[in-house]
Amino acid sequence: MPGAFYLITRRCTQRQFLLRPDEETNNAYLFCLLVAALRCGIDLVLMCAMSNHHHVVLFDRFGRYPEFLEHLHKLLARSQNALRGRWENFWAAGQASVVELIEPEDVLAKLVYVATNPVKDDLVERVHHWPGINGYRALVTGQTLRATRPRHFFRANGPLPSTVEAKLSLPPELGDAETMLRRLQELVTDFEQQAKERRMREGRSVLGRRAVLRQSWRAASTTFEPRRGLNPRVAARNVWLRIEALVRNTAFVRAYQEARAAWLEGLPVVFPAGTYWLRRFANVQVAGAT
Repeated sequence: MPGAFYLITRRCTQRQFLLRPDEETNNAYLFCLLVAALRCGIDLVLMCAMSNHHHVVLFDRFGRYPEFLEHLHKLLARSQNALRGRWENFWAAGQASVVELIEPEDVLAKLVYVATNPVKDDLVERVHHWPGINGYRALVTGQTLRATRPRHFFRANGPLPSTVEAKLSLPPELGDAETMLRRLQELVTDFEQQAKERRMREGRSVLGRRAVLRQSWRAASTTFEPRRGLNPRVAARNVWLRIEALVRNTAFVRAYQEARAAWLEGLPVVFPAGTYWLRRFANVQVAGAT
């Protein structure tokens, strides 16, 4: 559906450090991300590429995030496999996590989560110490992000541009941008301080930039990861808005199942608004589509 905010997350296969920061990886990630966003009309708000997964907060103005995900993950997987000299699947099996963010407060909470991911995992003490891609500073300062076409994979005479650039921004749908940015900075600073105090209580220290850069991309995380838990599709602090969103999603699934069953029988049918794959590849009629 157009006009929605989302948090996108996807992990590398076997939790390997296939996105471990280095000059080529950082450039390739940013290049593929910006190319996919510009192609699909996606408003990028914030991103963070960790060693074995990545997060993106975005505004899907035209209802094209599935196409964006396909293009981004396809390009990046092929590019990184070429860089690493590997051939197997790059991403973990299963779909990427896509969580709809209902209210501006929910978007703000996820912006803090994405920005502080390296701090949360005790990799660095401050957000700007992370040696990989983290869009926090670019979002706060209005810096233009630029990347060049990776030479290790893409053809020099291919269809993709030699350079690509874009700015991260807070869409007007979130309200006053200055107020939101000020609150974001305050929350990030508070998180960094709280993480520091927690480490002091526990007698722990951060891994540090140099140690992160020295890690082998063949290595993998050894921390415990919960399995078979809930896979949220909606994030809303307001319980009633969350219930409303879940009911709306359930109603869509039922309407889609009924429409698909009728379509398979050869009956004329209109699919519910939000139908994506069949509209794109089978040219079915969708309610509200133009």
